[in-house]
Amino acid sequence: MPSPDRVQDPTRFTRRRVRTEIPESVDVAIIGAGLGGLSAAAHLARSGLKVALFDGHYVAGGCATMFSRGRDEHRYHFDVGVHYIGDCGPEGFVPRLLRGVGVDVDFVPLDPDGFDTVVLPGLEFRIPSDRALYHQRLHEAFPGEKRGIDRYVRMLEEVDFMQTQTGVKQRKGLQLAWDVVTGARLMARYMQQPLSSFLDSCTQDPLLRGVMLGQSGDYGVPPSRASVLMHAGLANHYFRGAWYPKGGGQVIADQLSEVVEAHEGVIVLRQPIERILVEGGRAVGVRTQGGRRESQDVKARVVLSNADLKRTLLELLPPEHLPDKLRSKAEGWEMAGAIFLTCLGVKRDMAAAGMRNANYWCFDLTDAERVYAEAAEGFTPEVAYITSATLKDATPGHAPEGIEVVECMTLAAGDPRKWGVKPGNVDGGGYRQERGYAEMKQRVEEAMVNRLERLFPGTADAVVFKESASPVTHMRYTRASEGTGYGLAATPGQFLFNRPGYRGPVPGLYFCGASTRAGHGIMGALASGRDAAHCIAKDLDLNLEVA
Repeated sequence: MPSPDRVQDPTRFTRRRVRTEIPESVDVAIIGAGLGGLSAAAHLARSGLKVALFDGHYVAGGCATMFSRGRDEHRYHFDVGVHYIGDCGPEGFVPRLLRGVGVDVDFVPLDPDGFDTVVLPGLEFRIPSDRALYHQRLHEAFPGEKRGIDRYVRMLEEVDFMQTQTGVKQRKGLQLAWDVVTGARLMARYMQQPLSSFLDSCTQDPLLRGVMLGQSGDYGVPPSRASVLMHAGLANHYFRGAWYPKGGGQVIADQLSEVVEAHEGVIVLRQPIERILVEGGRAVGVRTQGGRRESQDVKARVVLSNADLKRTLLELLPPEHLPDKLRSKAEGWEMAGAIFLTCLGVKRDMAAAGMRNANYWCFDLTDAERVYAEAAEGFTPEVAYITSATLKDATPGHAPEGIEVVECMTLAAGDPRKWGVKPGNVDGGGYRQERGYAEMKQRVEEAMVNRLERLFPGTADAVVFKESASPVTHMRYTRASEGTGYGLAATPGQFLFNRPGYRGPVPGLYFCGASTRAGHGIMGALASGRDAAHCIAKDLDLNLEVA
């Protein structure tokens, strides 16, 4: 399936999938059509199982979707959550995951000399797709901090060593101990400590720490809570190159969906699930939520939830089947930060204005703890992530001719009450008319436009279109706890093997998605679907077909 030669309408399959007949029974009922659910469905459907995905959104793909505005030659397409992906070279991990189900997406590289640019008071630092060059640039920018920089880069190298040699999962006993002793002693020392503790051992220079933490918005956790392994793993992910899918961020979801349907799987949109059915202590299906259609029970050999994991356990699974210990744990899970997104149409040549095929992480402060603390109380104008799909991808259709799209994001409170919205008033969308919410949303939007203007003067007057989405918007469409797209916060206590696996608390129930062991992001979601599919296949005594 080649990438399209033009950005496609994200809703072109909506009418059909909304009207798709709900089957009475399937082999696998999947709750949520995000990338984790689609990945699992593609693996399982290709292996002969009858699968059905159910999602409350009108587009399949979860965070990996786009939305459109305008008509005909005045049409815009904006990314919701896919802005760049690491390790997408020809033999990269992400393309290999996709080829495993027969999907072949074209990826275009971001500026390898600085795919991420960290903008701090008095310093602009380009992060290249090369760890050695990154190391060199840190030395050049901070010549008095050589020892701490070397220690920091050593941590990156050790985490990379442990992840790429043979894979953590394949190491056991003496082999694992030997690898740690010979190549990962620093990692072993700090792997259960927060990132801030490790940074304290490297440097006290606030500007250098600001550079090191410049990409923390990619996982949405403050350094006092973040896992060192998450931070280092993410940095290494992009040192293998930063990429954007040709044709827009929804291409991956669309191609996975086509694989599912080509193998007789069904995708039912605008159809939330009300309950996981449990009989005899085993998950045996799902009950659809009534509303647009009558509620219906769908029997299944197994159930896979790609929905928000916290809500899966506390709301969808009948309470009598959730062990008290797991209930207490789920209630206490810490979620990652939430994002406010402003989408702009700009009638200006942004490349001529100085914007590169890159992302800009802009901070007024070097104190990341303060940035996250203020975000938790509402929003923080001290930080913004700025990127442009039209500069990353020359495929026509992102915007009307002569217009470029720019997306500006900031950390924001995920609790709807901080936005003047009652939690029970989110799903229906009625909160949008509430005056307090609308005023707060407008203030944040103005702050994002002002941020863009400060980085590229003269751009604010060239804005011809703008629309914003708050964490409440995200919660409405994805039903994510606290409006986050990152799932569980990647703290030491909630990362790697401390993160939930793929089998649920009752037989026949499985999990995938951003909160599971594979981690968040595009790569994590795709890997979680593959791994969950392998668990299901093993338990059903089935061999998965892999391309």
